[in-house]
Amino acid sequence: MSQALGPRQPHGTGGRPRARSLPRWWPLPVCALLGVTAGGVYGLVKTPEYSATSYVVVTPAQKADPSVALGFAQAYGRVATEVALIGDAQVWAGVSAATLRDSVQTATSPDAPMIAITATSERATNAAGIANAVARALSVNGTHNQAQTGVRVVQFSRAAKPLAPSSPPASLTALVGGCAGGLLGGLALLTRPRRRDDTGPGLMASVPGPAGAACVPQEVG
Repeated sequence: MSQALGPRQPHGTGGRPRARSLPRWWPLPVCALLGVTAGGVYGLVKTPEYSATSYVVVTPAQKADPSVALGFAQAYGRVATEVALIGDAQVWAGVSAATLRDSVQTATSPDAPMIAITATSERATNAAGIANAVARALSVNGTHNQAQTGVRVVQFSRAAKPLAPSSPPASLTALVGGCAGGLLGGLALLTRPRRRDDTGPGLMASVPGPAGAACVPQEVG
């Protein structure tokens, strides 16, 4: 007489329930959270920077071709820091030559003979002072070379003391860090190997064993 067979336990589980694993997408929120934290801390710790801009304009002298002024404006824009170092710009600004060279950027327009001189510093007063000092050095140099160049360099607008820092606030750095962290988390998901499910189509489900021999009918000869 056959005996009733209870349900068989899955192979290798030992009768204990399987521990729940983390979802496959867990790197995405974790990396985003780490990025937000790192970006916010960086924005709070980093010293704010201030930017100030002064403008100079190149004008043609008497009996000079107006197109010459545009060409000299491009040339002065490229050598603005060198001209400032030759002059007394570092003395007027009260900074070293290396600081003046590293903190000044110039921009020129292809349509107008104007040069924008932008200085960046950790102090708002220094930023305005450096920009005005470079503009003044360009004006003095242009006056000295006016007979040879046929153009004049005039300070068009003085740099004002900035009221707010130009560096990004902590909220923006936190947002950028979160985006970067989320991107890294997404890349980690794409490169992470997939796990094969125990009950997936590639594996055979467990089947109960066959019944005892007494339950199988036999032919009587």
